[in-house]
Amino acid sequence: MPTYVTLLKFTQQGIQTIKEGPKRLDTAKKRFQDAGAELKAFYLVMGEYDAVAIVEAPNDETVTKLALGNASVGNVRSVTMRAFTEAEYRKIVSSLP
Repeated sequence: MPTYVTLLKFTQQGIQTIKEGPKRLDTAKKRFQDAGAELKAFYLVMGEYDAVAIVEAPNDETVTKLALGNASVGNVRSVTMRAFTEAEYRKIVSSLP
């Protein structure tokens, strides 16, 4: 399954209700599972972003629906990027002219 890296920023609403964050994370994990995806890792980080999530999903459409669904609740804003494994990177590079 393709891998995605999501950078998350808490909204004002999200930070005001941060103590509910672990419960929201559990809900998100279930939502991902129900969609055939998996939230592989979640990290609280320091710097420009507040958290990073590593996700595996069957395709771009699935991860996009999940990201939009999570954002629609109003607690986070996100940037999601497709990540290529080392093996995928090597295959891509080897196919270059």
